[in-house]
Amino acid sequence: MSMDFNQASDLLKGKVALITGASQGIGKEIAYRYERAGADIAFTYISSKDITHELEKELTVRGVKCKGYRVDASDHDATHEMVADVIKYFGRIDVLINNAGITDDGLLLRMSEASWDRVIGINLKSCFNTTKAVLPHMCKQRSGSIINMSSVVGIKGNAGQTNYSASKAGVIGFTKSVALEYGARGIRCNAIAPGFIETEMTAKLDPKVVKEWTDKIPLRRGGNTDDVAEAAMYFGSDLSGYVTGQVLQVDGGMLT
Repeated sequence: MSMDFNQASDLLKGKVALITGASQGIGKEIAYRYERAGADIAFTYISSKDITHELEKELTVRGVKCKGYRVDASDHDATHEMVADVIKYFGRIDVLINNAGITDDGLLLRMSEASWDRVIGINLKSCFNTTKAVLPHMCKQRSGSIINMSSVVGIKGNAGQTNYSASKAGVIGFTKSVALEYGARGIRCNAIAPGFIETEMTAKLDPKVVKEWTDKIPLRRGGNTDDVAEAAMYFGSDLSGYVTGQVLQVDGGMLT
């Protein structure tokens, strides 16, 4: 599905995208890709202000409107206030990408309630918060694409990640239910389930662990943020105009 700059430059022109958790990794790459495709971008973060201001500056210099919001997506009221400001500032929201997520791994018997609640809150409740906040607006304009970031472990599970796996499985059920409820209003809702993606987080892993993972992948490599961002480009654009309620595995064949 790869395309060059000239082919992609107008794919999202005139659209406004809201991306949660865009200060690094997959979310940051999606922001760059959407900017190059002509979209105006609002994004959330909870990390360094300096990193975020740099991203905001870069995207604005390239010619689109861009605004960052320091918001914990698991906070219901703060999220609704943020969405209201996005609509006020940009005038509309065409694409919502629920990308905010964390891990806090551990075996179930050793997992604290706080660890469970925090992962479920940021990974799953955040989808409820942002989607509920944008739906009245999307229903009014009778169009919109909602893209939720799941994971292959939400499909197959993973030892030591009961909280993360449960949150990502919940994202899939949430996605399919929203697609059924709001398709008649012209709103599409799909999920992306990345596999082993090389990010700042995976860069800290022991090379032996990485090799064990990649040896099990049919394409014999880890994915990169570009691979996931291109899937988000597809779902956010009119190329997927007749696609909703789907889960796209970007995993190099890991679950084949």
